[in-house]
Amino acid sequence: MANVVFPLSETELEQTTNWYFSLDNINKANDIIANFTQNLDLPNIYKEHQEKLNTSSDGQRIPVNYPYALHASHSAKYFRKGKGVSAYSFIDERDILFYSTIISSADREAIHVVDGLMHNEVFHSTRHATDTHGQTEPVFALMHLLGFGFAPRIAKLYKQQLYSFKKRKEYENLDYKLLPDGYINTKLIEENWDHILRLVTSIKLKVCTASQIFKRLNSYSRQHPVYQALKEYGKIIKSIYILQYIDDLELRQIIQRQLNKVEQANRFSKVVAFANGGEMIFPTRQEQRIAEACKRLIQSAIICWNYLYLSKKISSCEEQIQKQELLQKIKAKSAMAWRHIYFHGLYDFSEEKLSDSYQLKYAQYLSLKTL
Repeated sequence: MANVVFPLSETELEQTTNWYFSLDNINKANDIIANFTQNLDLPNIYKEHQEKLNTSSDGQRIPVNYPYALHASHSAKYFRKGKGVSAYSFIDERDILFYSTIISSADREAIHVVDGLMHNEVFHSTRHATDTHGQTEPVFALMHLLGFGFAPRIAKLYKQQLYSFKKRKEYENLDYKLLPDGYINTKLIEENWDHILRLVTSIKLKVCTASQIFKRLNSYSRQHPVYQALKEYGKIIKSIYILQYIDDLELRQIIQRQLNKVEQANRFSKVVAFANGGEMIFPTRQEQRIAEACKRLIQSAIICWNYLYLSKKISSCEEQIQKQELLQKIKAKSAMAWRHIYFHGLYDFSEEKLSDSYQLKYAQYLSLKTL
């Protein structure tokens, strides 16, 4: 790295890494850039509704080039005979990456969905989209109790079951065309309701994370009563959602658009993490999480720079018609673009290169209220 960085030496790079590149520091830097970007005016043109915020999350498999990495897992589908991990990333509809972490490729992504939404209180999702791996009935329950809208894209929807409070026979006698497949055990929910509320409160107060709770409840040989009660409550929310999903074309389109954004973010991350053939070279989970946070920091910085550049471009338009035309073109595309960034070659951190026309104060961009 020292051979392609100017004017820093290998010693300076090593000292910077050891003294400043802690996971906490990098996450704080990521939060600062994300919060700064969302306070700009331009990102709001991508919102479906100004009062709401759509988000999504998805995992990306990364091979680990270290045979004794304890946190990595085997997966013939993704790594053949090797091992790997999953980078689980969160993005909102404004192309702002607000959370990411490294999980075992053997873990189900669903248990980590709530962790990302609870990480940053500035980003409050009103509708969160995932693929099939991001949903389970307990997650439906927890998301509803925490006040998040949950909108997964479920594969093979025709195989999903609908649940009701009454027996199927009662609906058959009423000549219902759509019949439930199962019955919700309301008694189990009532018996464990106080425990469920205590669990939700612990997550709200950040005493523990949702993934820690799910792993603990799933560690029993038989399902824990609280976990079973969460599943029963989740059946209610999931049944309502499936009916809405089938009936609402606009909802399905919004979910698909949001999932396309996180897929684009995964392609973006591959471009940024091009070294070592895209393989993870760090053995411990802490080092892997630092590497993932650094990658997101680069992505967030590029997205923020794009918004600043486009904001300045719009403000330089003299006529209102030109501004509107440019806004429409920007809205039809994405701020998550990287073709103009040259990732290979020399990295020049000299004062001359660092001082450009886009290093303006935050107050200057708050004054761009003409959008």
